[in-house]
Amino acid sequence: MRAGVAARAAFGVMLWCVAAAGAATADSALDAYAHGDYAQARSGFDAAARGGDRLAQYNLAMMLLRGEGGPADAQLGAEWLTKAARAGMAQAQYNLALLYEGGVGVERSLSTATEWWQKAAEQGHTEAQVELATQYFLGRGAPKDWKLAARWYEAAAANGDAAAQYIIGSFYEHGDGVARDLRKALAWYVLAARQGDVGAAAQAKDVARRLSESAPSGSAP
Repeated sequence: MRAGVAARAAFGVMLWCVAAAGAATADSALDAYAHGDYAQARSGFDAAARGGDRLAQYNLAMMLLRGEGGPADAQLGAEWLTKAARAGMAQAQYNLALLYEGGVGVERSLSTATEWWQKAAEQGHTEAQVELATQYFLGRGAPKDWKLAARWYEAAAANGDAAAQYIIGSFYEHGDGVARDLRKALAWYVLAARQGDVGAAAQAKDVARRLSESAPSGSAP
């Protein structure tokens, strides 16, 4: 596998979810945030979060972790993020796993990170699928299992992640965690190449050449 192709997601680039919330308080907080009034937004999200709004819980957690609208509080941010994650919010589950991976606001635990990535991955969260696959690939916070790694890389690849498309192409090319299949390898390499992956383009050409050379005379590769 190419170095860095499954790079870890950085905590600093977590996305702040701006979808509209149902409660008027949360709507007001979203509007305040959009206008740069972080103190008012944080107060509004706090009120809505205490009322059980999982999106407000998530947004409040992000503000606490980043120190927006008041002092940063990683521990409290992690607590609110946990509430949103337990309420089934995939983005919160993904980000909570990042906290456990880095030991931010919680005790560091790679196995707990894996558990939360698993929950988000099962909901179709692409980045969580990549992270979960990497845990299994490396045996990091999970037993080393190339079959499970292949399963989740392929899920992320199907969701359009170019790096995952390259990786699962490599798995099919070499028979790692899956039955060796050069045609499937070629298909995944081509998809990654179409997204600008130069390495995938080179691999696609090589695999296509090998398929052509191995094909019976007069038949399609």
